[in-house]
Amino acid sequence: MPVMTPGAFAYPATSLTFKTGSWRTMRPLYFERPAPCHNGCPAGENPRDYLARVAEGDLKTAWATLVAANPLPAITGRVCDHPCENACNRGRFDAAVAIHSCERLLGDEAIRAGWDYALPPLSLDAPKVAVVGAGPAGLSCAYHLRRLNISVTLIDRLPAAGGTLRMALPGYRLPRTVLDAEIERLLAIGISFLPDTSLGRDLSLEELTREYAAVFLGPGRHRARAWDVDGRIPSDLHSAFTLLQDWVAFGTVPKFRSAVIVGGGNSAIDMARVLARAGTQVHVVTHDSLPGPGIAREVAMKATPLDIHQAQEEGVIFHAEHGIHRLILRGEKVVGVELVRMKKVAQGNNVFDIVPFEGTETVLHVDQVIPAVGQEVEPDGMEELLAKRPFFPVDDAGGLTGHKGIFVGGDARLHAWGTVSGAVGDGRRAAAAIQAYVLGKSYDAPKTTPSAIGIEELNLHYFEHAPRAEEPLLLPKDRLDNSEIAGGLTLHQVTTDAHRCFSCGNCMACDNCWTLCPDQAVLKTRELAFDGSHYRIDYDYCKGCGLCAHECPVGYIAMITEPS
Repeated sequence: MPVMTPGAFAYPATSLTFKTGSWRTMRPLYFERPAPCHNGCPAGENPRDYLARVAEGDLKTAWATLVAANPLPAITGRVCDHPCENACNRGRFDAAVAIHSCERLLGDEAIRAGWDYALPPLSLDAPKVAVVGAGPAGLSCAYHLRRLNISVTLIDRLPAAGGTLRMALPGYRLPRTVLDAEIERLLAIGISFLPDTSLGRDLSLEELTREYAAVFLGPGRHRARAWDVDGRIPSDLHSAFTLLQDWVAFGTVPKFRSAVIVGGGNSAIDMARVLARAGTQVHVVTHDSLPGPGIAREVAMKATPLDIHQAQEEGVIFHAEHGIHRLILRGEKVVGVELVRMKKVAQGNNVFDIVPFEGTETVLHVDQVIPAVGQEVEPDGMEELLAKRPFFPVDDAGGLTGHKGIFVGGDARLHAWGTVSGAVGDGRRAAAAIQAYVLGKSYDAPKTTPSAIGIEELNLHYFEHAPRAEEPLLLPKDRLDNSEIAGGLTLHQVTTDAHRCFSCGNCMACDNCWTLCPDQAVLKTRELAFDGSHYRIDYDYCKGCGLCAHECPVGYIAMITEPS
């Protein structure tokens, strides 16, 4: 090795002799982390990935990425309560990315352009699985089973697929043209559909378990829970779910001057809005709190905050943190209710007591009370499996406790999500478990989800504030018929909003690590940089200064202790 005097020049490549990586106590590591939008999506979508494709202008690839998890984007983009946006790190910077609007646009564009799922033909020895119930859980399970080379027969008691989506969701939230188009395309991938076929009437579970390698049950909840006040029940009591079904099917509801809806879920809000449009003065009574800043999710109304706000715009009156203390009857007909202030009090382990406050009673004069306190599984044909329970107990993969080869998802399961996206996720997870079961393999459902990257782990100096695109809504005065309220965003708006995505936890090939490394220890492959796989760290010369990790905008580089 040449000996250099101070101030002398160095011969070419002599610096490579000194492997400065030996000084290192910490080393950088390229490490992908889940984005909070992904962890927050019960359907299992990874919005970060398809938003990146939208920002690049590749809508078809974005749609293919999306439907790898969720086959109903045109539907969920409209009716999901989008917890992904509640989790979005961008929402703690200025405003969350409009993920649901992007999802909706991709779903609509796929319908318009006729993009197909391009699945290979089933193999001749493909196992056969029966899916009972063509709601979102059943549709999702059937779709994912078909993707896994499993022959599917989808069975439903209704003449058309869709379940609660078709039976009880108002057209102003989900137009029937969209529902029909999305389901028609899904069934066309090679799913055999048997409509007008009921368990207990046309076939039995015993027959299904003999003929098919496994059975998935997604019957939903279609029997209204019993409701009374101190044992008193009005003679003309109707549940909100039943009235919604009648309105969706026939377009009519009974004429009431005033009514109380009891409950705080989506059915309660939908019923309230339908009645308000028919000229009824509507009151919603719920022991939950109105959602808002500082209100814990556990004590807030289960309905989507946007729908609650729109209901208020349309004249619905809310009595949050109240309950019905007694019914005021004339004969057997309601003429009023006595309300009492109530509060949810936490008892630990996500258990709450509902405590009334004496002395807070008030009288509300109405001529109808409509309970919207939830539904249970209709047991027809499944009496033995339910064993007089309102829901099915299942394991983490959806397997029915004590019954091998039978799986359950959607609202029919105990501790159901209660959302369309949750049901879609149930179907996807059950399909993976069913595949393992019919192939005789073991299946271990993921017990934990890796923690999502937080906003404090991003370098926000690389991002500029930008307004979120807001979809146009019909004015309250124009919400008179079944026309869709939300107008959706344009392609330009969705693309612009996709550029607002932080790409949390996943490399976006900005080259910061490559250009800013003082030791030139970050190397890049010859291919055009597209993601983190195009970068390498030369640990012979990396001193572990951490500059690359600090200057990574998306938190893709972690500093870890140097292995001994």
